[in-house]
Amino acid sequence: MPEPRDPDFARRVRASFARQGMMRLLGAELLAVEPGRVVIAAPVRPETSQQHGYAHAGLAWTIGDSAAGYSALSLTGAGEEVLTSEMKIHLLAPAEGARLLAEGRILRAGRRLIVAAADVWAEDGDAPRRHIATMLGTMIPLRADR
Repeated sequence: MPEPRDPDFARRVRASFARQGMMRLLGAELLAVEPGRVVIAAPVRPETSQQHGYAHAGLAWTIGDSAAGYSALSLTGAGEEVLTSEMKIHLLAPAEGARLLAEGRILRAGRRLIVAAADVWAEDGDAPRRHIATMLGTMIPLRADR
């Protein structure tokens, strides 16, 4: 497990997540915050589904991007934030279920670039979860006062 540069990383991640309007709009919740790993879940609602009844790919992308981004934030120093520079998604299966769960993780944390990945699963009650997307992206750290 990578070492966080800020011992207060979990509080910073949770505080940042609480300020994110998009996560509130989607009804997303932060399930886990560890150094280099963050898990976010969001319910699949009629407003976040597409015409066939599956969760929209935009929901998967949004929580996957945030999970990867917060994984990166967990390894930055105090007074730093991160922004997504680029993010690629592979949609693997239809997102059928009651909620989506995204797990972000860090592949490499450099000073100027942080390479992050996220996997997104669809969950529905007691049924086995389905891996519906995988993502790879680059985050850039920057000072929080920018």
